[in-house]
Amino acid sequence: LDDINTKGDDSTYLALDSHPDIEIRLFNPSRNRANALRRGIEMALRAFSVTRRMHNKAWIADGRIAIVGGRNIGDAYFDAAESTNFRDMDLVLVGPVVQQAETVFDEYWNSGVVLPINSLAGSRKGDLPGTKTKLEVLLSSGDAQPYLQRLQQEKSTEAVLSEEQAIHWTSNARVVADPAEKANGSARESWLANAIFPVIASTTSELRIISPYFIPGDQGVATLRDLVGRGANVSVLTNSLAATDVAAVHGAYARYREPLLAGGVSLHELRPRIVARDISLFGSSGASLHTKAFTVDGESGFIGSFNFDPRSISLNTEMGVLFENPALTGEVNAVFASEVSPASSYRLLWQKGEIAWQDGAGANAKALDSEPEASIWRRIAATIIGLLPIESQL
Repeated sequence: LDDINTKGDDSTYLALDSHPDIEIRLFNPSRNRANALRRGIEMALRAFSVTRRMHNKAWIADGRIAIVGGRNIGDAYFDAAESTNFRDMDLVLVGPVVQQAETVFDEYWNSGVVLPINSLAGSRKGDLPGTKTKLEVLLSSGDAQPYLQRLQQEKSTEAVLSEEQAIHWTSNARVVADPAEKANGSARESWLANAIFPVIASTTSELRIISPYFIPGDQGVATLRDLVGRGANVSVLTNSLAATDVAAVHGAYARYREPLLAGGVSLHELRPRIVARDISLFGSSGASLHTKAFTVDGESGFIGSFNFDPRSISLNTEMGVLFENPALTGEVNAVFASEVSPASSYRLLWQKGEIAWQDGAGANAKALDSEPEASIWRRIAATIIGLLPIESQL
């Protein structure tokens, strides 16, 4: 587990770790766990290294099947939050590529930047019986029943394993990942960006990018504009200011919209409310994009944890799958087409030297002249943050 969000939950993790069949290790952990003041001092002294995160996401079962993508473990990633839920995407993997995912896991598990949680616990012990009782109470509560019923009704994985739903077989799929040592700023030659960017630069006709946090930088803008100049159709889907969960990132992204639009790149921003057919388990209408994917020329693509921002490039460790398969690429492009439809997103326009947001389609379409559905305070915060010299940390 990445340590950045474990604050206050050590008792739960130590309880799980005390189970004879469960072991938990933490990536780049704080050494001071129990004392909030000491932990705060440590984080201040390690201000640059403590924010280096393991952003990888993978499930691997019995060396036979794996899930790799952008999804964290939490209510909002499984359509079970009461406010806003994340739109995400994963790949189910079978075959030799699963062993590639296992290799990545083993390299992290045994890395010098990873420590067993029990080595950080001191005299503290986990209360497994107490934690089990709390979980049993939760599972029997009325709040949990709708989610448990949906799990029982869900048949998509069963359909894949029984071959009722097509599996896209290809010999051209590989798991790509940053080395754990990226947390120390080392092993730059094997960073994930070095595998991804040449694929993007090879685009000849069509590039589709989905990234919730999109800060391309001047070099990224130049690359995308160059692809357009060579005749490629380039489209990007990211969050609107109202939909994003990190307004600071939007503030940095905003300054790149003008040169991208002027260079012929199509920009789309997800609406903060999902269409009625996608209402979540508990009635939430809020939506925030969390998918990280791209496709090239209708033939190949990537799905994983990598955002198009400085943090994913230089600070976080990332993981994903590069693949070549037209049918699978077509499925990703179908999701992209649905997400950029007028019902789901705003299309950005460059009109008379100003940015406008197209709301709707056809004769009923309107052009909005400010960040749609975002509060004045969000707009002010994003503008101020966009002026600060902190882009490299976003």
